Amino acid sequence: MRNRFAALCVALSFAAVGMANAEHVSNPKASYIDVKQRHSELAHNKDPRTAQAIASLGFCSKLPAVQPPSGRMIIPPHYLSGGHGPINPAEAPVTRVYANFERRVTSGMNQWLVTSSKEEAQCAQQQIDAWAQTGTLLDYDPKESTQAWFQVEWTLSAIAISESVLVNERSLDPAMVKRDIAWMNKAAHRTVDFDKSRNQLNNHHYWRGLAAVATGVVSSDDDLFTWGTGVYKQAIDEIDQRGALPQEMARHERAIHYQSFALQPLAPLAAFGERQNVPLFQYRSPSGRAIGDAVRFFGEALATPEILKAYTPDVQIVDEAGSDFFAFAEFYSHSPNASPLPPAILKGLEQPTSATRIGGSTTVVDGYVPANKD
Repeated sequence: MRNRFAALCVALSFAAVGMANAEHVSNPKASYIDVKQRHSELAHNKDPRTAQAIASLGFCSKLPAVQPPSGRMIIPPHYLSGGHGPINPAEAPVTRVYANFERRVTSGMNQWLVTSSKEEAQCAQQQIDAWAQTGTLLDYDPKESTQAWFQVEWTLSAIAISESVLVNERSLDPAMVKRDIAWMNKAAHRTVDFDKSRNQLNNHHYWRGLAAVATGVVSSDDDLFTWGTGVYKQAIDEIDQRGALPQEMARHERAIHYQSFALQPLAPLAAFGERQNVPLFQYRSPSGRAIGDAVRFFGEALATPEILKAYTPDVQIVDEAGSDFFAFAEFYSHSPNASPLPPAILKGLEQPTSATRIGGSTTVVDGYVPANKD
């Protein structure tokens, strides 16, 4: 009897460990940063770069309301042909409304994070609600417009990330928040369902993973959250012996650009996982690779573009002046046991970074601060 009791205790112990390690949403208000801590840090900021980012923030309340686009989502492809080469000038006029929407929402969230302004938080929530009530981001089909599918993953990431911060403002209308989160959840499941039926495992897969994780957190949807953390692991498993993401290396003259663009959703996705007690930053592939290897390779490629010759003969087009080019590094720099950032990335982080798709002013949200600074 005693042996049976001991065996039962062992079994229950293993079961408890398994439950503790299960990937699920443990705190729907955790966001991808510690919101309370970041409020305090920004209130006592002494970092000049962060101060510069704060000074350049927009205001949701001062930007015009963005009316939701009507009708089926049909967006011209980004490139005139294939996945690289000349950019299609017909795309930008159609996607401007989505960019303006993301900018207004993230501006409100960023201002609230800095100032605790209820008005800015409410403005951002009301802007989200205007689109939620019309069911935007739901009427599309990747077979008809692949670019529309891509736009959904980016815009959904922007608003779900913003929502994960905004839900910590108690003055928001609970009914509105509930309605808006339900809409995001529906949009996330739709884009994930399309993903599951196709075999696109490059950076777009990672963006959908981020959208799923962020939405999964705010809606307490374990299915979305677990699917998204699985996407992260798939991405890390793709990293080769040099640290490159092979599918991004296939983008010819934009290989370096797409290594950065793939890291842009992966770093905040991992941050969401860490806040739910899922140690994604520490995850290693069967070959021993981790996200730090991809970050290191990106820095090396910037410093010595010739290493890309192992993947493509094309001369690289690199937009280091773009405000989003180094945005992922803000989040990675705070990861547990993060490797030192390569000099080329540190150089890029001398200026503030921003990317509405991952929260607006990424310097304000989770800015890198050198170790020798307060």
